[in-house]
Amino acid sequence: MLVYKFGGASVKDAEGVRNLAGIVKGVQDRLIVVVSAMGKTTNAMEEVTGLYFKGELDKSADAFSRIKTDHLAVVRDLFGVDSVCEKELSVWFRKVFEKLIIPPSLNYDFEYDQIVPYGELFSTLIISHYLNSEGIINKWVDIRKVLKTNEQYREAETDWERSGKLMRETMTFDTYNIYVTQGFIGGTLNDLSTTLGREGSDYTSAVLGYLFNADSVSIWKDVPGILNADPRWYPDAEKIDEISYREAIELSFYGAQVIHPKTIKPLENKKIPLLVRSFLEPDSKGTVIYELKGHLDLPPVYILKKDQVLLTISPKDFSFIMENNLSEIFSIFSKRRVKINLMHNSAINFSVCINSIDSLDELVNELQEKYVVKYNEDLELISVRHYTDEAVEKILKGKDIIDSQVSRNTARYVVRRSEWTF
Repeated sequence: MLVYKFGGASVKDAEGVRNLAGIVKGVQDRLIVVVSAMGKTTNAMEEVTGLYFKGELDKSADAFSRIKTDHLAVVRDLFGVDSVCEKELSVWFRKVFEKLIIPPSLNYDFEYDQIVPYGELFSTLIISHYLNSEGIINKWVDIRKVLKTNEQYREAETDWERSGKLMRETMTFDTYNIYVTQGFIGGTLNDLSTTLGREGSDYTSAVLGYLFNADSVSIWKDVPGILNADPRWYPDAEKIDEISYREAIELSFYGAQVIHPKTIKPLENKKIPLLVRSFLEPDSKGTVIYELKGHLDLPPVYILKKDQVLLTISPKDFSFIMENNLSEIFSIFSKRRVKINLMHNSAINFSVCINSIDSLDELVNELQEKYVVKYNEDLELISVRHYTDEAVEKILKGKDIIDSQVSRNTARYVVRRSEWTF
């Protein structure tokens, strides 16, 4: 049994859907196909949600109308006008418009999870219909009915026992060899939608792989596999053929975009290989992540995180930074869901590099009630895993370094934003 996960870039248009069908058509094993929202639909749905939550209902409906138009263009390219798929999709469109005329609650995360998941529902409905039209018989599954979570909206946690039972009752493989379902989303016991964290479709595929004891999980990307850098900013990127689970977790922790951070653990627990493959070159080998014994000689891996903020926090009375201070600071970070990417402390300073957030002013104001806070915005964090002196010198040439941290295997540098040239 296999799990295939396709991201938004792989199904951004009708040609992408046809390409997905070509990949799936050759599979002889039982298969679960996990699909993200098409192209940049999630970003567009987030815009709809933001306008809706601000009470700008007409603008949010207009923004959603553009999403509707884009999806209908794909459907009509694949099926022509007035297809069964278009009629079913129109029912989902109507549900969103009905939601957007009702004033929002006071909980943004809740509203986000009731609107944004429609992107995945749209894409999978289209893909399921297209596969069936091509003779690739499959069953569409609303994963919100079977992947059950708690009510921690936008970062929901999986109810493993209940989800496993519901999934195995629904996806039996008795009548169908292929199931098509959504990544990124789940549902509460009361059938309210939840999301698993941004880019959570990878994690969904790992959950399914774990619960069905898959032979492997494949994530289909627009790159040939895991590279030692993002080729969009580092032109000399090279593919890595194989890495261990442990190394993959380290890379995801430091910010590598190929694998979602939560993806590895359930697969490692059952020793299920994770394959990163190219939907542009489906016959190529890609990268395999699996249980490796011994040491691999890997090249330096460069990971760039943009839009960073460096905060330096100090007690107002010039006292030491102690455990009780850190506990209080972390409590504030946790409450505001601040993602810490680098941290260190001295006797009187605690410094953290975090992702830029919309509520930065509110965060700083809350910290300033008890601490002196200084911060720099518009920074970047570059991590060099398996660094060498030559690799560090190459990547930092001409950069203005604000902070740094070097460990046995990884060197990390906070730098001012500038053009990357090599």
